[in-house]
Amino acid sequence: MNSRQRRGVILLVLSVVCALGAFAGVLSVIDDVKSKVGPEVTAYRLKSNVAPYTPLNTGQFEKIRMPERWLSANAVTDLRRIRGKIAVTTLREGSLLQTDMIVDQPALQPGEQEVAIMIDAATGVAGKITPGSRVNVYATFEGRQQGDPDQSKIIVTNARVLDVGKLTSLEPDNKNQQPTDAVPITFALSTIDAQRITYAESFAQRVRLALVAPGGETTVPDKDRTYELATDK
Repeated sequence: MNSRQRRGVILLVLSVVCALGAFAGVLSVIDDVKSKVGPEVTAYRLKSNVAPYTPLNTGQFEKIRMPERWLSANAVTDLRRIRGKIAVTTLREGSLLQTDMIVDQPALQPGEQEVAIMIDAATGVAGKITPGSRVNVYATFEGRQQGDPDQSKIIVTNARVLDVGKLTSLEPDNKNQQPTDAVPITFALSTIDAQRITYAESFAQRVRLALVAPGGETTVPDKDRTYELATDK
């Protein structure tokens, strides 16, 4: 090996040593940054503005990850905490959700009363109805007299759900029926709507809940509240 080749080998070795040193330096910087930043946690950011006193739902937020040390102590890290909550003030797009931004939704408004009924688990909106949800209540009735058509009626519109109880097994009224699973659901209703829903629970063949989309709380015209198969065109 001549002198030129030896110099080449030495330069190659030095280059490798320098590269390893640089790589070790980068790893050291990364480890230092990680040690200073700390572990990351989940937080939730507003997708758009939310008006005061508006019921909250998961669709209004986006999930993000950020260093735990940068998160305030009252930041919301679990969206289950917004159940039954409303915005206490205007929530701005891009803001991180914090507990001091939300409060419990008032259970009852003036003129309302709590009414709880058992809803067949098979005909409810399984797992999607939570406190604060708005639902339309449908009931099906047999014709009053022989030859009268069966009817489906919207008994109550935009009923506000206060609470959803635990799944309960109900014993059948007679031996020919199978046991059914039902869920107690508590509503905030006006006096007339409370009468309608309790009547449906007692006398309807079936009571079904239809979940209303957030922001879609509109009334149903009287002509659309009753359905008969024979008049369906």
